Amino acid sequence: MATVALTLTTAGIAAAKDRDVRVRGACTGSSTSKLKLSAEHRMIETEFEVDQNRNGHVWRVVLRRNGVVVADRLAVTRPPSGSFEVRRLLVDGPGTEVISAWARNQRTGEVCRAAATW
Repeated sequence: MATVALTLTTAGIAAAKDRDVRVRGACTGSSTSKLKLSAEHRMIETEFEVDQNRNGHVWRVVLRRNGVVVADRLAVTRPPSGSFEVRRLLVDGPGTEVISAWARNQRTGEVCRAAATW
């Protein structure tokens, strides 16, 4: 069952469906970020979104599950909103899962982070 979510700032937490966890992240610039965790056929659907309002910027994105890197890739902000989303299905193991996301804009150096507990 989803438990209390954790962010790196005092940003709010919102629950959507019964098990969904949504967390607003923290960015060092004017971008916004959010992390959403959902139950998906015995998996954790992990969605990390950064909205920069500028198209064509490349970001390096790293997702971690309990501190272990599960994704390390580049993402590009796209029209119409100048945002990107990285989605990954993770095994829902026994006990508590801590999912964290980190992204760095390759052009400006801005960093966005978010974390949630499942």
